[in-house]
Amino acid sequence: MNAFDFAAPTSVEDAVKLLGVPEAEALSGGTDLLSRIKDYVASPKRVVYLKDVKALAGISGDAASGLTIGAGSRLADVLASNVVRDSYPAIWQATLEVGTPQIRNMATVGGNLLQRPRCWYFRAGNGLLAVKDGKSLVREGDNRYHAIFQTDGDALFVNPSSLAVPLIALGAKAVVSGPRGERTIAVEDLYQVPKSEKDSELTLAAGEIVSKLVVPPLKGKNASYEARQKQAHDWPIILASVNLSFDGDKVSDSRIVVYGVAPIPWRSKAAEEALAGKAITLETAEAAGAAAIAAAKPLSMNAYKVGLTQTVVKRTLLAAVGNRYWEG
Repeated sequence: MNAFDFAAPTSVEDAVKLLGVPEAEALSGGTDLLSRIKDYVASPKRVVYLKDVKALAGISGDAASGLTIGAGSRLADVLASNVVRDSYPAIWQATLEVGTPQIRNMATVGGNLLQRPRCWYFRAGNGLLAVKDGKSLVREGDNRYHAIFQTDGDALFVNPSSLAVPLIALGAKAVVSGPRGERTIAVEDLYQVPKSEKDSELTLAAGEIVSKLVVPPLKGKNASYEARQKQAHDWPIILASVNLSFDGDKVSDSRIVVYGVAPIPWRSKAAEEALAGKAITLETAEAAGAAAIAAAKPLSMNAYKVGLTQTVVKRTLLAAVGNRYWEG
């Protein structure tokens, strides 16, 4: 790896200043950045270590008032929170499935949200769009784990953040600290689809960091469910998170978000519309799953994701209301 300057600020203000220069990268748990540096995918001139910024850590609040999660909180801290486990199972379950205990003891919430794509063409140094000599390496190569939505352009990677999915389903906001002070945005607005190699998949400007996440007071029922190739340490292939509000036993409002299918966390408005005014039953969950994949446009090697997405959405909806029929 190339040599770089190293800074370890103890305040958000100092971290922002240190990151506000070209080719600076933030380091927290290091589970993503260090591997990118070793593979020469990233060659920062300055690395800013955030673990000493105590203001970035901590989890507070409850189901009635809402939850505040410091971006520097470790994933292990999220799992240790009784409030998260009991009231926000969508977050808890998605966090539990990340990596191994060793990784969860290092990785942070902010790091998970802002990690770079796991696309092997990107990780091999071919850029976000992986276009070479005017041809898409993804379209013509191994695209087993790539997008099945928004595949008309060249951005065919899938967003890598599993925690973004439940946070978006729950309507969470991200507090972003930067040179101009703080701003609050919806978590989904942290992401964008790059149109050229000059674009980033993240919307943060130079010097900006996510300082905390604010989850609204609990409303309705929420859940996450995923499918992966193996139960050992691995990334999910498909993960869905849902948040459901009810009028009696009928769904009055829903948010359904899917991981592993698009360059951004994919919110399925079609599945939400299919549930409106209906009770959650096996039949309505199946219909919502079918609606979720109606607009899918798989690539040459990932059509299996279509059926898998349909099943995961269905099972997530049923899990939210306590129906886990597949567990016998």
